[in-house]
Amino acid sequence: MASTIQVRVDDELKMKSDRLFKDLGTDTTAAIRMFLTQAVANNGFPFEIKKKNGKYNPYETMTEEEMLAKLEVSREHIKQGRCRDADEVISDMREKYGL
Repeated sequence: MASTIQVRVDDELKMKSDRLFKDLGTDTTAAIRMFLTQAVANNGFPFEIKKKNGKYNPYETMTEEEMLAKLEVSREHIKQGRCRDADEVISDMREKYGL
C-alpha cells in the first residue's frame, strides 16, 4: 500500500524545483522519495543542517572578489616572508600530535 504526503510550498519554489529536477532527469515527487529514502538510510537528514551563528565559516562559498582579495593577502604574506614550507608544517604537526 502507498501513502500520500501533501506539502504546501511557495509557487516559485515549486516551479524552480520542478525545473531543476527535470534537468536532472527526474521529477519533484521522485526527488522527495529519494530524500525520504536517504533520511531513513542515514537515520537523520541526508545533509548537514547548521544554525548560522554569525561566526566566520571558512567553508562558506566565497564570491570571486572575496577569493581574489584573499589571494592578494596571501601574495603579500609571501613577499613579507610570512609563510612556511608545507613539509615543515606537516612535520611539526606530526611531532606535536604524535602522528
